[in-house]
Amino acid sequence: MFRMAAARPSADIGAMKIQIAPLPEEFLTRVRTEGIDDLGQPVKRLVSVDGGEPCRDVLRRALPGEELILASFSPFGQVGPYHEYGPVFVLANADGADAKRDALPLDGYLRSQFVLRAYGEDESIVDAAMVTPGDATDTIERFFASNAVAFVHARFPVYGCFALRIDR
Repeated sequence: MFRMAAARPSADIGAMKIQIAPLPEEFLTRVRTEGIDDLGQPVKRLVSVDGGEPCRDVLRRALPGEELILASFSPFGQVGPYHEYGPVFVLANADGADAKRDALPLDGYLRSQFVLRAYGEDESIVDAAMVTPGDATDTIERFFASNAVAFVHARFPVYGCFALRIDR
């Protein structure tokens, strides 16, 4: 089992400090160099035709013509009923740009609606909400106001894919 990579410096969401965790470097290296995902399966390599795929490693949408990898990933480190695997897109070649991790990527990455799920230390769901960019901050503040919440996942609502992890 893996752990999410150490997060970078935190940012304010209201009065709360948050940080968006990067994908584990070991996962990115494995899918790019060995072509194997978190389930031990071969990854799928593709070229974005029209662009728009959510690139989890850089927290932005793919551009037309970019080489991508589609791989199974689990953002959980503990066994349990909520431990799940799902598809994520990452750039096939690291572009050297570090994603901004001190604010929610609301410039098209998460789009007009997304799901926020609050989890406890044992990685079970404590609360969840469908949000828009306009009410996401208030929802995150409400979740983190509870000591029972250790981290929050943002997910894409239509396919349910993991978008990002927010830590205190």
